[in-house]
Amino acid sequence: MTNPIEALFGAGMLPRTDFPPNSRYHGAGLRVAKGCNGEPVPHLARRFIPAAERFQTTGEVRVRQGERLDQLAHRLLGDPEAFWRLCDANGAIWPEELEAEGTRIRVTLPVDVAAPGGGG
Repeated sequence: MTNPIEALFGAGMLPRTDFPPNSRYHGAGLRVAKGCNGEPVPHLARRFIPAAERFQTTGEVRVRQGERLDQLAHRLLGDPEAFWRLCDANGAIWPEELEAEGTRIRVTLPVDVAAPGGGG
């Protein structure tokens, strides 16, 4: 199964960066601050979690006992490093917020990607 983010990257629909297309920092801007000694200190621009309505829900799962978010991301999205997509779609900052047994987790398409056929 092709990762949908990689497909969008390959089609030129996502901008190229130094971060891989499945990274939460893909497309993040680079900023430079002045350090305490006056030297420039490069850093990534702050990343804000997108609003929940920007995600198209494709399903929902309940967390099983002892299940971690990276395991869920592997099972549901085919990429354990995509756990951050589950966090974003469910308004969580930290993966641990979604790992309690019985927690309902929305499974979504990447932000701003509509369901095939335009359905909702």
